[in-house]
Amino acid sequence: MHKSRLACFVIDCQVDDIEPGTNFWAGALGYPAGDADEKYAVLDATPTGPKMLVQKVEHPSRIHLDIETDNKEAEVQRLEKLGAKVVKVMERWVVMEAPTGHRFCVVNPQRPDFHTASDVNVWD
Repeated sequence: MHKSRLACFVIDCQVDDIEPGTNFWAGALGYPAGDADEKYAVLDATPTGPKMLVQKVEHPSRIHLDIETDNKEAEVQRLEKLGAKVVKVMERWVVMEAPTGHRFCVVNPQRPDFHTASDVNVWD
């Protein structure tokens, strides 16, 4: 048995400086910009909803989802049975591709209430 849920919407920005992209998305979505470094910026979304993250990348700009889980191996296997495929295994996450061509990541728990929240899916 393991748990998973939507952790984060990640706005991938192919830019030299993440700050203008962060400012745009913060203004567009009405979420104040929070913690940031050279590669990542958090947008302070609702405390109980998925996180919003702006990320500096080298590939074309796009938006992807992060699915958080307490068992990455089991979650990857569950998603493969649904038709997803592994694209790349990283040290802290797994990049996958849905049958529709959309990329997403399977990550360790990101939101602080993961282990106590009622909106977490429990899988056999």
